[in-house]
Amino acid sequence: MRLAVLCSGGDAPGMNACVRAVVRSADAHDCEVVGIRFGYQGLLDEDFFVSVDGDSLMTPRSVAHIMQYGGTILRSRRCEGFRTDEGLQKAADNLHKHNIEGLIVIGGDGTLRGAVDLSRHWDGKIIGCPATIDNDLAGTDFTIGFPTAVTTAVEAIDKLRDTAESHERMFLVEVMGRHSGYLALYTAVASGAEFACIPETPTDVPSIIKRIHELKAQGKSSIIIVVAEGDEQGGAEVLNDKFRAAHCPFSTRTLTLGHVQRGGVPTPADRILASELGDHAVRALVAGAHSVMSGKLNGKLVLIPLIDAYSTHKPIPSDLEELLTRMTR
Repeated sequence: MRLAVLCSGGDAPGMNACVRAVVRSADAHDCEVVGIRFGYQGLLDEDFFVSVDGDSLMTPRSVAHIMQYGGTILRSRRCEGFRTDEGLQKAADNLHKHNIEGLIVIGGDGTLRGAVDLSRHWDGKIIGCPATIDNDLAGTDFTIGFPTAVTTAVEAIDKLRDTAESHERMFLVEVMGRHSGYLALYTAVASGAEFACIPETPTDVPSIIKRIHELKAQGKSSIIIVVAEGDEQGGAEVLNDKFRAAHCPFSTRTLTLGHVQRGGVPTPADRILASELGDHAVRALVAGAHSVMSGKLNGKLVLIPLIDAYSTHKPIPSDLEELLTRMTR
């Protein structure tokens, strides 16, 4: 069988480990692997991976020693052409042209949506691997990149707490998450932050300010609030203005972590998860699976329909929200 693999959308730490797993698992199953550069755009442009030795196929040697690096050796790019029927048909034609029978896509919700759209034009098999720091895809407890992104954010807040304590300030730290508060909530709990403002729950500024006054009266000398960029009240800058207007008792500052959360050395947890999901995707494809996503739920590898992965909102764990509230003392 001749397979292809691509990474699409925002990069996530662990993508390289997933590519490595796909290539090596495919080799173990006597499959050829074509690497597609720059995601769906590369599929339209027929921009394929070529090794330094000029090999047009990805081999176990071409993915040696890549799992410890962030980003993706296949590169990634968003593709407006893939939103049209003409672009989708061209992609299908290119897959037929290069005798590709199966495609493994690594990315987030946009990547999986593109895979579903492509399946309406192409009769090959498609398997998705969830890779996004937002952890917003159903059918898997964690997505590739999420553990590393939490680690990156926590390390930044650990440093920031030193300054907050020294100057007795409140910092609002904005993390990614347009529609999901997973990254903000996990970061808040792991860093010992006092509050998390996330899209899934209303942000009650007066109540938070009241609680901050209580904490300061109890001797609290600094406050950290982790804000998801998609919070319904606005990002860190907007919330900062609202807290100031509500007479916050602390001097306030904001920090937006931005794209730094996507980079860096993948944690061991991400490398293991990416390896498991990439290998699972190949084994599922060889066994005849189609239009499904490889995930891991409750410690077990699973397959769910691609459309189910992004069509429903993945609920935030209420127990973590309650834990954060109890820890704010």
